[in-house]
Amino acid sequence: MKDLVEVIAKALVKNPEQVAVTELAEATGTVYELRVAPEDMGKVIGKQGRIAKALRTVVKAAATRENKKVTVEII
Repeated sequence: MKDLVEVIAKALVKNPEQVAVTELAEATGTVYELRVAPEDMGKVIGKQGRIAKALRTVVKAAATRENKKVTVEII
């Protein structure tokens, strides 16, 4: 999952070397924190949050196939 989030984010941003994904295990499931450069934040979120929503949907769909609960937070 972590690799999936990282690959998608790096394809969207101008500075792929500044993309960092942190995996946190919680009681409710796994949380992936996505950090990007400040100037790339808009590209990852998109207009009205559409790209962020699509990213979360793809990751949730992949997690569902493995019977896992996953959340993506963009920081």
